[in-house]
Amino acid sequence: MPSEPRLSPPTTDASNTPGQRPERIDSRTLLRDGRELIIAHQGEEYRLRLTRQEKLILTK
Repeated sequence: MPSEPRLSPPTTDASNTPGQRPERIDSRTLLRDGRELIIAHQGEEYRLRLTRQEKLILTK
């Protein structure tokens, strides 16, 4: 069974401190061997899809 990606715990403040770069996660880590995943955010579901042209689309 593949292991879950290790992500940083959520923060209460969405802004980064000045000069700090946002965390970077490779899309292959999120999608694993699939082409689609569901992201749960504040009680809503969002769908992240990888298209045939290898582009990412995020929809609600």
